[in-house]
Amino acid sequence: MSGDVAVRVADLMSADVCSVDGRATVAEAMALMRRHSISSLVVDRRDGDDEFGLLVVSDIAAQVIAANRAPERVHVYEVMSKPVLTLPSDMLARYATRLLVRLGLSRAIVVDQGRNLLGMATLRDLVLAEDG
Repeated sequence: MSGDVAVRVADLMSADVCSVDGRATVAEAMALMRRHSISSLVVDRRDGDDEFGLLVVSDIAAQVIAANRAPERVHVYEVMSKPVLTLPSDMLARYATRLLVRLGLSRAIVVDQGRNLLGMATLRDLVLAEDG
């Protein structure tokens, strides 16, 4: 990310994001993660006033597997993180990187002006991007 080029979050995010309903079981979410070879899922908003959630493999490991709970009997909404950080798609990537680092996060959901889901930005995406 060189100084002269204004690299935005939208330029570096992954638009290929999988989502899940909060009422799905953790077993269903795990199957979706396996099928798409991913480690996190965006949890859909129930309506326009709701916030996005995020389900990460570490949530499942800590709150379901290590707690000896049956993934078929636990719902996503019971173990997801919510609300989660959202980044505007037009934010400069360097500021998004700083924000994620300050908050100790590895990823954030990217939204447009209307708060519609556009993708996900990870520290990996932001840090390892080719210089413009």
